[in-house]
Amino acid sequence: MSTLQEIASCAYRIRRYALRMGEVQGQGYVGQALGYADVLAVAYGHAMSFRPNEPEWEGRDRFLLSHGHYAIAAYAAMIEAGIIPESELETYGSDDSRLPMSGMATYTPGMEMSGGSLGQGLPIAVGMALGLRHQGNSAFVYNSMSDGELDEGSTWEAAMSAAHHGLGNLICMVDINNQQADGPSTKVMGFEPLADKWASFGWHVQRVDGNHLPAVLHAFDTARALLDAKPRVILCDTLMGKGVPFLETREKNHFIRVDPPEWQQALEVLDANRP
Repeated sequence: MSTLQEIASCAYRIRRYALRMGEVQGQGYVGQALGYADVLAVAYGHAMSFRPNEPEWEGRDRFLLSHGHYAIAAYAAMIEAGIIPESELETYGSDDSRLPMSGMATYTPGMEMSGGSLGQGLPIAVGMALGLRHQGNSAFVYNSMSDGELDEGSTWEAAMSAAHHGLGNLICMVDINNQQADGPSTKVMGFEPLADKWASFGWHVQRVDGNHLPAVLHAFDTARALLDAKPRVILCDTLMGKGVPFLETREKNHFIRVDPPEWQQALEVLDANRP
């Protein structure tokens, strides 16, 4: 059980690791990593059961990174969790690295699926949750996905299936940052009222400010403790670039290129506000 202060420090370090990896390539999905760091800090630093030195331990909670382009965020969280050595950070996105720019299960310890084809994570999570239940395994399956994946029919087919099977061991987190490659998510395909949609599909729904740690912490605890035989979703409204003001305000920050001096500036801003 971690304290709020410990989780805040964890989120700070996740953001810092992500910035350092971004500097290796000079670009990347850094805005998402900064915005989603609080959710990942609660997941890896508080909620999930795993063994850092035994990533395939059968009793582990499964974390599926459906939005594979968030790999830089996941690597930062797994470095913080001790699953990946910090020394590998400098290899991010390089040839023969275990940290490719999109998440791949064949390369990276702790990566449960190869993501990137959006809308695939939740169907896989349903299958995993069913399989664990059949085995009598009490582990949870966490599916992490982006708001852009709400455009995919496979997401909603899986949502309906999860409720039909009463998958109380499935927790889905949706990062709602309203950014896709083609523009604001809500303009690409409107998805509101989102909480009502998930509820109508038979899910237990919580919507929180994904950058407010007490709210995120409470949402994860509530999802795990729920006794109802139904899947749970946590809708997380986040701010791209959170923690680095000059990145927060960039008009297009789905995939960003940062000028060399700005990486150090970003780290300095982050360090100055260290919890």
